[in-house]
Amino acid sequence: MQWSEVITSPYLQDLPFKIELNRYGKIELTPASNKHGSLQYKIGSFLERKLKKGEVLVECSIQTSEGVKVADVAWCSKTFIKKHGYETPYTQAPELCVEVVSPSHSKQEMLEKAELYLQAGAEEVWVAWENGEIDYYGKAGKLPQSAFGIAPNIPGLPKST
Repeated sequence: MQWSEVITSPYLQDLPFKIELNRYGKIELTPASNKHGSLQYKIGSFLERKLKKGEVLVECSIQTSEGVKVADVAWCSKTFIKKHGYETPYTQAPELCVEVVSPSHSKQEMLEKAELYLQAGAEEVWVAWENGEIDYYGKAGKLPQSAFGIAPNIPGLPKST
């Protein structure tokens, strides 16, 4: 299955799941909780306030070596938007991709997804855990803090350690 078929299929509209494609073109579904949606919004709003020279996208589809993955939140610089517009899915990952971990995700799945975004061109990936901790990853591996020089202090999301 191609991503264009997924986003235009009337059978896949309004599902309470995040939809992605694996490398074989098969659909993968991840159930999302309301807390998950709230954290997506809060992180996106935080990025919009702190990183002025770009745009925040929620549910950002990205073509990776393992199929189309959908970052919960992404920040794209103005340069990125000028180059890629709103192509769907993006053929290159935006500079910052954020995953809000669902209860059904394992730590290994999140590490693999972070690596896929970095391989696809992201400069940094944040993994936001339900306990409020945020892990930061760059091309060299796990980072002690964000290279973007910002630290989330979001109501409902405890400050990361």
